[in-house]
Amino acid sequence: MKKFEEKTINSKKIFEGRVISVKVDEVTLPNGNISTRELVTHPGAVAIIPITNEGKIVLVEQYRKPLERSIIEIPAGKLEKGEKPEYTAIRELEEETGYGSKNFTFVQSFATSPGFANEVIHVYAARDLYRIENPASLDEDEFVELLEVTLEEAEQMIREERIYDAKTVFAIMWMKNIF
Repeated sequence: MKKFEEKTINSKKIFEGRVISVKVDEVTLPNGNISTRELVTHPGAVAIIPITNEGKIVLVEQYRKPLERSIIEIPAGKLEKGEKPEYTAIRELEEETGYGSKNFTFVQSFATSPGFANEVIHVYAARDLYRIENPASLDEDEFVELLEVTLEEAEQMIREERIYDAKTVFAIMWMKNIF
């Protein structure tokens, strides 16, 4: 038995979207009481820490509708059905930055919002970057601007809340400890 396990009694899907689905589960708590849980199902994602030969980090700035503003992030994207995270990382790096990498390294996987969602992000470092002549293009609803910044500049962007998402803060802290 899993410690503090909540057993599902009933599950009702209330939304099925292109990226996520939402359901409400009725559960039995460890003390025997009944409660409900609103849950988001997500296919998972990858994030890439692209590091130039000069030790700069390649970031993208894009508008994030849930926040109603632009933020600066490491390149990332969701896993397609049946796609391995390593392949998604290669694809997303090319689509969002126009770069390829001769040296992909797995860094860490983590849950992004375990209180209500099952999304897991797989983080990779990409070194030995090279420009791709005719890179795959962004999704038609994606608009990004590339930035190459030093670790110190990225840390300042965190303080200014221009970098505001957990995966990118994680990436900057990881780089700070590695370099």
